[in-house]
Amino acid sequence: MAEMDLAVLLRTMEPVLFPEPYGFVVMAGALPFQPFATVAEAEGMTVVAPLAVLGEGEPWARISLTVHSDLAAVGLTAAFATALGREGISCNVIAGVHHDHLFVQWDRRFDALATLEGLSHV
Repeated sequence: MAEMDLAVLLRTMEPVLFPEPYGFVVMAGALPFQPFATVAEAEGMTVVAPLAVLGEGEPWARISLTVHSDLAAVGLTAAFATALGREGISCNVIAGVHHDHLFVQWDRRFDALATLEGLSHV
């Protein structure tokens, strides 16, 4: 069952850092690979996938929160965005039905992971 209580979400979010860099690019037409995510925008289709399959783009680290957060839960995004912002770490979020997926600068991935893990102990 999805969790809505912010204190429980923070305590149990268990962030997982993926080892390979991801990228964001705009692509048209059929994709020759399975992307992690796509976003349809007026300017084109944004594709998020491992950088190795994209072959272009800036490297981003993917950190997924393993807690099953309810889409209607209030405050989780604000809590981790505020904590990361205090550390000067930008964060792009994709929310799935079960989990939140955070994309942070590749060179700040370990700082971001430590910041998120610190939220679990508040």
